[in-house]
Amino acid sequence: MVTQLHYDLAVEIGAWLQQQNWRIATAESCTAGGIGYALSAVSGSSAWLEGGFITYSNALKEKVLGVPSAVLAEHGAVSAATAEAMAVGARKHASTELAIAVTGVAGPSGGTAEKPVGLVWFGLAWPDGQLSWKCHFNGDRAAVREATISEALRCYEKIS
Repeated sequence: MVTQLHYDLAVEIGAWLQQQNWRIATAESCTAGGIGYALSAVSGSSAWLEGGFITYSNALKEKVLGVPSAVLAEHGAVSAATAEAMAVGARKHASTELAIAVTGVAGPSGGTAEKPVGLVWFGLAWPDGQLSWKCHFNGDRAAVREATISEALRCYEKIS
């Protein structure tokens, strides 16, 4: 079930995408399709939602999205470089104008001192560029994933 907040955010990004005459694709690791699910809850989203990639493993990030193995080896899956490469790959393979990618540590296990539970990197790719940013969310696994989806649905604000 999509929360009211996620639905409202999906409506907003959908309206923005339609104004731009753009389509979006997602590349999701820690949210495992949650962003795409929220976007597809909006009636008529097929006008601006192309689809998404759930690339939980590093192998699939490489194979499906084209994330270079050197990036994963040097920076790890939870990093700015990987998030940006995921977004670039999703945009390329889905042939869209915009792609949002997320990769993080949702917990409750898997965190380290350098990459604690709740750390999420976001990647965004569009015709004029790409960028990444990180957030650290508090709470349990569900809370981290929900906050990640909310932040991802606001991605267009970074370039508008």
